[in-house]
Amino acid sequence: MRTPRALQAGFTIVEMMISTMIMMAVTGAVFTLMNPAQGTYQAQPEVSDMQQGMRVGVDVLTKDILMAGAGVYMGKSTGSLSNYLSPVMPYRVGDVNDDPTAGVFYRSDTITLMAVPPTAAQTGVNKAMGNGNSQELDVDAQLNCGTDKHTDLCGFKAGMRVIIMDVDYSYDFTTITNVQNEALHLQHSDKLNGAYDSGNAVITEVAEHTYYLKTDLATGTYQLMHYDGITTDTPVVDNVVKLAFSYYGEPQPPAVIAGKAMTDTIGPWTTYGPKPPALGVDNANDSWPAGENCIIQVVNGLQVPRLPALAAGSVGEAMLTEAQLTDGPWCPDATKNNRFDADLLRIRKVRVDLRVQAALAALRGPAGILFMRAGTSSSSQRYIPDQEIRFDVTPRNMNLSR
Repeated sequence: MRTPRALQAGFTIVEMMISTMIMMAVTGAVFTLMNPAQGTYQAQPEVSDMQQGMRVGVDVLTKDILMAGAGVYMGKSTGSLSNYLSPVMPYRVGDVNDDPTAGVFYRSDTITLMAVPPTAAQTGVNKAMGNGNSQELDVDAQLNCGTDKHTDLCGFKAGMRVIIMDVDYSYDFTTITNVQNEALHLQHSDKLNGAYDSGNAVITEVAEHTYYLKTDLATGTYQLMHYDGITTDTPVVDNVVKLAFSYYGEPQPPAVIAGKAMTDTIGPWTTYGPKPPALGVDNANDSWPAGENCIIQVVNGLQVPRLPALAAGSVGEAMLTEAQLTDGPWCPDATKNNRFDADLLRIRKVRVDLRVQAALAALRGPAGILFMRAGTSSSSQRYIPDQEIRFDVTPRNMNLSR
């Protein structure tokens, strides 16, 4: 017969240890299952932000590259901007930190795009001025702008970014500082590189977009930036760790159109690029010999291409290297502050490589294939690899002759 004391006996120490081990094993298994779920919960919003940032970057770059080269659409100077200059330049152009002023003509992570937007601010120069002698232009009254004396220059206003250009490929970017409607005068911020003649030169509003990669290692700031050519730099997308541009272009050099006289008043005069002066005629705005410019030279009394063919007989696009885009010949010529390499006129396609990273360092691992910038995560279960995209854009207004 069992005693009351025996009936009250509890668990032994061995049984307690076994039950504790079982409980710890079950609890560990539960937490193991829950930990990835917690990582996923934290990672999903970050992945969405990365994809949204990449989408914004692709959209803004595609839109502005596509429109590069859109030119004047009123008057006799209608046509692509590539008839006057290169609408795509692989460096920063503008009033602030202008790369050509510093002697820089190529950056792999920077692109400047130019186009004439839908605007009424288009008119001609009616009095020869410029060449550094004046910061005021006499211009024509605009068409379809009313008869009131206060509205003859209705499209222009102070602070507007404009381009002045001539068929002899002189051009200048400047900013309007004052509009004198009654006198038909436009005052501008910068002295001009060229002289602009009555009846030939045109002034128009221009949209200027510079996109570049901002990298600040000290603060960990990586951004796709936009510069408007005047004063404003604006972040477009955060956590961009790679931005690279490459260029593909016309393998055949620009040439004069067979049978086309340079004295004709209506173009085009060349297969692409600026019009040269007629044989024996010297252009006062450049240092090239008579009958020549940056894309055309005179050999044995004939105007022939100055640039070489990149692939004999080829009609496909050729990759344009940094060396080809920085070795000249220079347009308008090598002495001008606003000069650019003539091979930029060949550009027909722009390739963009864009890479974004997770904003939280805790979701990035060591630098390598998966991460361009190292993070602090030590567990692959909490990794969000960088996302990268490559896309090609063909500027519509620079492919008109293809």
